[in-house]
Amino acid sequence: MTRDEEWLLKEKYQGEKTEGFFADCLRLESGEPLAYLIGHIPFLKATIFLDSKPLIPRPETEYWVAKFLSEHSDNHPDSPHILDLCAGSGCIGVAVGLSFPTSHIDCCELDITHHVTIADNWKTNGLEPDRLRLYGGSLYESLPTTEKYHYILSNPPYIDKSLKRTEASVVAYEPALALYGGEAGLELIADIIKGAPAHLQPHGELWIEHEAEQVAAIATLGQEAGFIVHTHEDQYGVARYSQLVLQ
Repeated sequence: MTRDEEWLLKEKYQGEKTEGFFADCLRLESGEPLAYLIGHIPFLKATIFLDSKPLIPRPETEYWVAKFLSEHSDNHPDSPHILDLCAGSGCIGVAVGLSFPTSHIDCCELDITHHVTIADNWKTNGLEPDRLRLYGGSLYESLPTTEKYHYILSNPPYIDKSLKRTEASVVAYEPALALYGGEAGLELIADIIKGAPAHLQPHGELWIEHEAEQVAAIATLGQEAGFIVHTHEDQYGVARYSQLVLQ
């Protein structure tokens, strides 16, 4: 039995090798992601359900969100207002909501089929409903024009499709809308950075996930938009996320 099959047996079937388990093993063998078969995945202190098949949260994302929480655990505003942009499952917003109990989180996700999943993840993890607001639309377009956030956190679509290095199972099963970022994977990243200052408090911060090949472009885009840019490596030594601080 493979490690994934063992995890599937434990998490979904409580150790019982039922007909459903063997059927799921065949789906697993065909490439269907384990997280979709189980139906949920851990993310920091949260349990994230994946009913609408959003992008599966990755360890790299978990890593930088943990870094954000650690850096701001003792020095955030009393009631920080935070935007989870390109929210997908809402994993970032939920994790931050759990760690910062006085925070107010807005989740913005273009694909409204994921909004029920975000709301369910918020509720399932025991968070108060009045601390969450959901928005659709592309990036900032549906947000109130007067809204100013202390922090914007984003794992946007940033894969450069032309590189053709995305795993076959990801291409086959995960939403393309959440994966590909246009030319060089930078189109949405550029729009996020350019639009962020209008939605941030003075000295507010944008934390954004990206590819290592995009670091130089992000530094240029950030500086042009009035940010000080700091890029950091993930747990695998890859330049994976940047912290942009508004001057």
